[in-house]
Amino acid sequence: MTIALHSLTTGTFVPFLRNLSALFDKAAAQGHDGAALAQIRLAPDMLPLSMQVRFVCDQARFGVARLVGEEPPAVAEAEADADLAGFKARIERTIAYVESVAADRYRGAETRTIAFPLATDLSVEFTGEQFLRDFAFPNFYFHLVTAYDILRNQGVQIGKADYMAHIGYALRGTPPAEGSGRQ
Repeated sequence: MTIALHSLTTGTFVPFLRNLSALFDKAAAQGHDGAALAQIRLAPDMLPLSMQVRFVCDQARFGVARLVGEEPPAVAEAEADADLAGFKARIERTIAYVESVAADRYRGAETRTIAFPLATDLSVEFTGEQFLRDFAFPNFYFHLVTAYDILRNQGVQIGKADYMAHIGYALRGTPPAEGSGRQ
């Protein structure tokens, strides 16, 4: 069975980006200072929340753009990423771009060669399928989970159900009481 890369990208990036945006809503509703959160790191050698959000969005934008053989829309790096409203705005623009790319533009993406530099003396070369599976998705999830972990570490009352909110369509039965089962 073949699964279209359009379905995988849009069906993965968009729901998880919406979940991330909802985490910021919860942080704001709980009175957390977005400007302070933006600077928090899990470890001294890790990037702060502001960069985790930027990279989550970049993986979605660049992932889609590379698969369809185009440059992603430019995003000003000085964009208002210093608070929760700025994060949400970046996420919304990313969702709008991902959703704007029609399924037919992915034609041939599975086998398209995707090559780009990583560092001074390193570069990568993938097929589109390899790129999505081995690079774009793992990086997207890494930065997404790191953003989630920073929020949890700073006392934002969120749990796995918030991270996995996109599967609501598949749930059956009676949900557990609010606040139970936090992970």
